[in-house]
Amino acid sequence: GMIDHVSFEEISYNALPYKFEAGTPNVGGAIGLNAAIDYVNSVGMHNIISYEKELTGYAMSKMRNIAGIKFFGTSEDKDPIISFNIDGIHHYDLSTLLDGFGIALRSGHHCAQPLMKRLNVDGTLRASFAFYNTFEELDYFIEKINIASDMLR
Repeated sequence: GMIDHVSFEEISYNALPYKFEAGTPNVGGAIGLNAAIDYVNSVGMHNIISYEKELTGYAMSKMRNIAGIKFFGTSEDKDPIISFNIDGIHHYDLSTLLDGFGIALRSGHHCAQPLMKRLNVDGTLRASFAFYNTFEELDYFIEKINIASDMLR
């Protein structure tokens, strides 16, 4: 721990790096991290990246049919993140309705206010996908975007 010696008269701290390690070490977290690394290695990063690209391409192709959608970042070689707005609908309002359907999005300027100013928007919606997501979940996501958008128009 961080303490070397404590008495009523004085306290002395342990040597570095131990003096900065207060509390009980996160043993469970270290074991969990090891298990997560083993799992990712067993699946294979190439497989994970390939699957995430499939998910992203599928989502973008379906989302292109949403009336008034505008994407921010459409590179073919993009990470599994889609930033978008829908004309006439505030990003926060859409995010709030989608949250009610159990869909978690980020809404706002995403700590990138200079970029938002350059894009001339006050914020965007951002959906992120990972290799544990399914195509069925993406279909649900698209369906609920359409329902929520209709409610807000």
